[in-house]
Amino acid sequence: MNHLFGLFCHVITLTGVQDAAIFKATTCEGAYPMHLQGITTNQKDSIFWSWTDAIAKTDLNGKLLKRVKADNHQGDLCFHDGKIYVAINLGKFNDPAGRADNWIYVYDANDLALLKKHPVPEVTHGAGGIAFHQGRFIVVGGLPPGVQENYLYEYDPSFKFTKKHILKSGYTLMGIQTAAYAHGSWWFGCYGKPQVLIRTDDNFQILGKWEFDASVGIEELPNGKLLIGKNSNTKGVGYNGRVIPATIDPAKGLTLD
Repeated sequence: MNHLFGLFCHVITLTGVQDAAIFKATTCEGAYPMHLQGITTNQKDSIFWSWTDAIAKTDLNGKLLKRVKADNHQGDLCFHDGKIYVAINLGKFNDPAGRADNWIYVYDANDLALLKKHPVPEVTHGAGGIAFHQGRFIVVGGLPPGVQENYLYEYDPSFKFTKKHILKSGYTLMGIQTAAYAHGSWWFGCYGKPQVLIRTDDNFQILGKWEFDASVGIEELPNGKLLIGKNSNTKGVGYNGRVIPATIDPAKGLTLD
């Protein structure tokens, strides 16, 4: 019995080590005409990449499993209950008059078949990202120049609008680009020179704000870390993307592994 128990513990330990190592720095196979907007995972064996007008699904080594065309402009995306949810704006971004045309597109995570489209007209300045936690979707988006707060739009699982939250962030360039709930906090990636990372509690009270680039992808990992998206452009070839695990750092927000 003791031998079997020891063997069981040994297997569990090995599994834990493998799970912790499974998400590593990885490059997405292929080149894309438009830049990376967001990443998500199924927390198991796949990474999903939003490329402005395409979605790619890869394994954890970056090998391409599926690629589909998408409406331009799609932003950040999230995984929930076997589906991929993508924030879409077919109108104007960052417009003071609010002339956006906002949607959440829902795809099957297995084959990336488009399943449904939900209008989200409440997102005034353009839907640019989405995340899910404890029964609610949070949609983020654009911001006109000079506005000193960001707006977070809450929806129930059927995309009935429930609440608009105000994030006392100060102005961030073109609003918020990426969003994720990870390890007890909300995380928001923003453009800028330099780029900005914001961390909040469950009620969107700011816990920290740092110079850190998570503006093209941020996602929770199951091992206490986060996954950060990066992209680069090669002239005449296109954009390439990669992901890098990151560790929570109280002083710096996150540090890349």
